Amino acid sequence: MGFEREINKTRAYLCLECGVCTGSCPVSRFNPDYSPRMVVERALLLEEGESIHDREIWSCLTCGTCDLRCPSTVDFTGFMRLLREKALRVGEEGICTHAETLSAIASLQLLPGFRRRASWLGKGVKTRKRGKVYYFGGCLPFLDVVFRDIGFEGSRIANASIRLLNHLGIIPAVSEYEVCCGHDAYWTGQTDTARTFARKAIEAVKATGAEQVVFSCPEGYRMFKDVYPDLVRKPGIEPVHILTLLAESSEKLRFVPTPKKKVTYQDPCRLAKGEDILDEPRVLLEAVPGLELVEMKRAGKDSICCGSSNWVNCTRVNKKIQVERLDEAIATGADTLITACPKCNIHLRCALRDGDTSGEIEITDLITLLADSLGGGKRGT
Repeated sequence: MGFEREINKTRAYLCLECGVCTGSCPVSRFNPDYSPRMVVERALLLEEGESIHDREIWSCLTCGTCDLRCPSTVDFTGFMRLLREKALRVGEEGICTHAETLSAIASLQLLPGFRRRASWLGKGVKTRKRGKVYYFGGCLPFLDVVFRDIGFEGSRIANASIRLLNHLGIIPAVSEYEVCCGHDAYWTGQTDTARTFARKAIEAVKATGAEQVVFSCPEGYRMFKDVYPDLVRKPGIEPVHILTLLAESSEKLRFVPTPKKKVTYQDPCRLAKGEDILDEPRVLLEAVPGLELVEMKRAGKDSICCGSSNWVNCTRVNKKIQVERLDEAIATGADTLITACPKCNIHLRCALRDGDTSGEIEITDLITLLADSLGGGKRGT
């Protein structure tokens, strides 16, 4: 059998075939051919070649719902990632979305001499080249190029993040040598590429003298905190998500009253399921005068994934997952759906534009909403 390493590393041999993973999986709800349990079973029972040529291994959203609910603590998402790694070696790969533009943008960041202009940070913020606190913007400015047509403005999230840090008296370091965190490469099985991203990202941050690195992106945060120590080494820098930092300093935040509106919140999988960052965004939303938070039917760790991941395999199944989530948000009666992940923002905006939902709802990023509520900024992103 050719899967001993993958089976042992992810505890796949503990699978009870109880079906909890399948019943929990957002993909399985709309695609009867996909089941986390069946992927494991086929790997255990079939020839190696049959499993790594199985197109369903690219359907997994890596949202982690199955991992949380598995009574045997099988790491299904880790198993799927390792299968993808193996599949890539024989020429199999997922179907890249957006004509491979986003994978090409990531690859360009590994070219010798790559540098990013500081202009993407926008106006009205204070940064420095060296300092104890670093702000990691990741791929936000590059996402603008691809998704401007649906109203997404990633650079404004970065600008808002630094405005909030400045409000707390923090002038963060930034680097023109910063690169992608490698999240998408890692979860699509491109482990060596992800390792290269990790080394370059750590090098860029450490060169500024930083002791703490602040993220507004859930994926970058989780890569630094949980993946890098296994992939390369411990970064030696404390990773902090900005929502945690803001919640801990909430007494220093002075929000101005906003027009009264109901809002609902989309928990990103990487924050809620992966890192238990659940209360922080809600504390911050409730601190803004005029906002009333109404929860969706499934919230927190039970939240539905935004329906797509790693820029691969965006199909009619993914669209159905997104529409289901948007319909849940609309059913709350909220005026606005708040997101805290760039990909959630993008995917839900895209599905809303397609017009298959039960109604309309505004989609806004949490970080920009908080920064704008300090006064002096245009609203929404």
